[in-house]
Amino acid sequence: MKTLWILTSATLLALGSIAAQAGNLDLNLNSDAVQFEANGSLTRNIELGGGLLSSDDNEDVTALHAQLLGTETTRDYDIGVGVRWSQYDTDYGDGGGLGLGGYGYVYVPSLPRLSLGGYGFYTPGVVSTQDLEDSLEYGLRARYQVVRNVDAYVGYRRVKAEFDNRSGDRTLDSGALAGLRLTF
Repeated sequence: MKTLWILTSATLLALGSIAAQAGNLDLNLNSDAVQFEANGSLTRNIELGGGLLSSDDNEDVTALHAQLLGTETTRDYDIGVGVRWSQYDTDYGDGGGLGLGGYGYVYVPSLPRLSLGGYGFYTPGVVSTQDLEDSLEYGLRARYQVVRNVDAYVGYRRVKAEFDNRSGDRTLDSGALAGLRLTF
């Protein structure tokens, strides 16, 4: 739990220092979970961010992450690739690790306000701590630009992890969701 608070504090400090620069705030939810994420540009095409997921989909789960991504956005696509530290506090086990992954969205030419895509991050056991053996988070989304700086979206998310003290992967959170993303 101490590691979880240290990670939260570091993420909030980092995000506070880049709040005046370009970035985004994202909030999504369903009947069992809520997720908040904030990202900001360190320099052109380099983004630092973090987020918090609280879910009671399968037991009680709190997951924090901090990420550093190389990004590129054009009229045709929006992509980011990089590293993410994920920290889990669950009824199944606790731990964290450094994962690789990213996101990618393509804009539909006939409906330029609509983009389709998803994201994924995998953390192998070789870079995990405490009880965490490995983890995988992925999601799919359909985003629609409601106004210039606001996207509304629907999607699906799944978070899986394996812990030392349990056999096999555990689904920590899964299901459909709806959200809003504010870009500034």
